Amino acid sequence: MSLDEAQDVRTPDADANAIPKSRGGWAALRPLLLRMHFYAGLLIAPLLFLAATTGLLYAGSWQAEKIVYADELTVSRVGDSALPLSAQVEAAKGAAPEGKVVSVWPGPDAEATTRVIMEKKGLPEGETLTVFVDPYTAEVRGQLATSGDALPLRAWLSEFHASLHLGEFGRNYSEMAASWMWVVALGGLALWIGRRRKRRADLVLPDRKATGRRRTLSWHGVVGLWSVAGLVVLSATGLTWSNHAGENIGKLQDSLGGATPSVSAKLKPGGAAAGSDEHAGHTMGPGEEMPPAAPTADIGIDKAVDAARAAGVTEELRITLPAKGKGYVIKEQDKQVPVHLDAVAVDPADGKVIDELRFADYPLLAKMTRFGIDLHMGKTFGLANQIALAALAVAVMFLVFWGYRMWWLRRPTKDRRLSVGRAQPRGAWRKLPVTALLPLVAVIAVVGWFVPLLGISLVAFLVIDAALGFVAGRRAAGAEAGAEAA
Repeated sequence: MSLDEAQDVRTPDADANAIPKSRGGWAALRPLLLRMHFYAGLLIAPLLFLAATTGLLYAGSWQAEKIVYADELTVSRVGDSALPLSAQVEAAKGAAPEGKVVSVWPGPDAEATTRVIMEKKGLPEGETLTVFVDPYTAEVRGQLATSGDALPLRAWLSEFHASLHLGEFGRNYSEMAASWMWVVALGGLALWIGRRRKRRADLVLPDRKATGRRRTLSWHGVVGLWSVAGLVVLSATGLTWSNHAGENIGKLQDSLGGATPSVSAKLKPGGAAAGSDEHAGHTMGPGEEMPPAAPTADIGIDKAVDAARAAGVTEELRITLPAKGKGYVIKEQDKQVPVHLDAVAVDPADGKVIDELRFADYPLLAKMTRFGIDLHMGKTFGLANQIALAALAVAVMFLVFWGYRMWWLRRPTKDRRLSVGRAQPRGAWRKLPVTALLPLVAVIAVVGWFVPLLGISLVAFLVIDAALGFVAGRRAAGAEAGAEAA
């Protein structure tokens, strides 16, 4: 929500808009909310519109990915049974011998290909080479540079939404939008609910009888009302992986015991599977050569997966191959409700499960974070989730448009010069009771520290507003002095 009822005020010179000297409760708070909502919406709305536009593109990228990369993602014909994963990995190695296999993702359904993930020199940081293998024939269906589970199109749109492809500096735009979205959304909600209206239905349904600016305000308020919960969730979840606020959120979550746990794949020292050297401590004489190290025991990926399945890890698997001193890590990645996110670590020497982690054992905050992020990304409810994200993005775009339209419709029309609508007059905060003002200032200070870009931009707004007020006061005093001299 950007601009809302803040547009429903008259010019500062109007008697109806004059701020009384003493009042309390909603009557005292409303002018302050009006002014904050007006300026926050006016100045932050372009960032919200941009975030909504890029978010809309990302919401559609899940389905677009299936169309653009259909050859890589799907098999030509579903066979009777899949080949062993080891045979599929060998086929991928043959197609990309320069790559080093680090993980394998079997297809989540019968029509999906297996993804063999490789590290390869020359790829940008954070990217890997993914080879897509038909699980029934071991035919290599294609190769793509990927970022996590995102194929090139979605990876590009994801980065576009997060940073506009401007690097770390560009991430400030999305964090600024997320920092302010919940503020303008909740402020607009309070203004809309607190507005006087003849019919209760006008609270939740647009007034079709209204015309002009009141019609625009009706649509703005109603759409904002229906969107506010989703916007607050998007704002909160977006902040969790932002640069500045995200760091504070992570520290708070850890301090409350809500850190996301991970399965331990570390092998016990001294075992053959840990890469131990049986010749350690043997001093070689002159001219002697160290015999080749005994091969590290490895049951292979197929038996490791069998062990994980026997332990109850069965849905949408992602297998990380053993690194030095570590075993296989096999995780579930089915994030649609009901989620399947259990994980086990398997000893490559004998196939025993050396550690396991059940999603049911996650701390509550870790579960909430997982659900929130996946909702934000459109995973939790699949297509329905993605449609909801697209609808919220379109709603934000319309809210911004309606807000600016109301601002334009409020402009003075008597003068021929170009002008725009005026905001709620200054001084609203001075009319708040001290019992309300002090707690409000304390809350703003804490939130501004916890969400730094919100705090910094709010201070900048206040400084600029104070400077404009000072200039306006000097001009008014000068005009009054000139009038008295005349």
